[in-house]
Amino acid sequence: MPDHFELAQAPAGGIVNGAARVAVSSSSSPPVEITVRPAGGRRLVVVTGELDIHADHLLYGTLREALDRSQSGVDLDLSKVDFCDCSGLNVLLRVRQRALKQGKTVTVHAASTPVGRLLDTTHTLLLFASPDYVGDTAPAQNTGPDIAPHFAQYQVLPEDAVQDLIAEVIQLRRAMQTRPDIDMARGLLMASFSLSAEDAWSVLVEVSQRTNTKLHQLAKDLLDTISEGPLPVPLQQQLAAAVEAVTHRAA
Repeated sequence: MPDHFELAQAPAGGIVNGAARVAVSSSSSPPVEITVRPAGGRRLVVVTGELDIHADHLLYGTLREALDRSQSGVDLDLSKVDFCDCSGLNVLLRVRQRALKQGKTVTVHAASTPVGRLLDTTHTLLLFASPDYVGDTAPAQNTGPDIAPHFAQYQVLPEDAVQDLIAEVIQLRRAMQTRPDIDMARGLLMASFSLSAEDAWSVLVEVSQRTNTKLHQLAKDLLDTISEGPLPVPLQQQLAAAVEAVTHRAA
């Protein structure tokens, strides 16, 4: 069943001054519900459910509209998010970049343990911090579960640390942008050679190393064979050798 979108308490045009509830359901993922409410000159967005690749279109569209209709930005309550992967984080980073261009902010006021752990692990937590968190003073408002302990370890960062953080975010965003091609290429190998997901990944890595080709470029080359013809002969040979090797190991 394809994804379908429902808006309640809002016309077909989208979010209005009152609360707008948006839900998505999919045969391959649990429902996601997003509630948007005015909060002064900002918008409070409450997300419930799992944020993965099946929900990123809905999440980005809703956050973008909420941001554009706000005066100063968006506050996120992610305390009811049960799961969040790099797809969800990529959406948050894209919306934050859009906010910066408009002179606005996107802050996370509450986060579940999975969201807090993802932001912590990727060192992106400070990018979504309220100004109240800068320095040693405690925030004035209630931030919901789990988010305050994550911020407690941070102080004002020196400029070189900020630059390192920005560089890491850029690398992370690049990795998230190339991930779909790599996943599809792995699926292509699984279908073509009856490989397991682990073996298909091993083939990609081995061929990438043997040919000194970036993994995302190799994945793109493989996907291009669907519409643009076969791989170059040397690459075909390396691919065949890698497939034979993993098949032999599995036997």
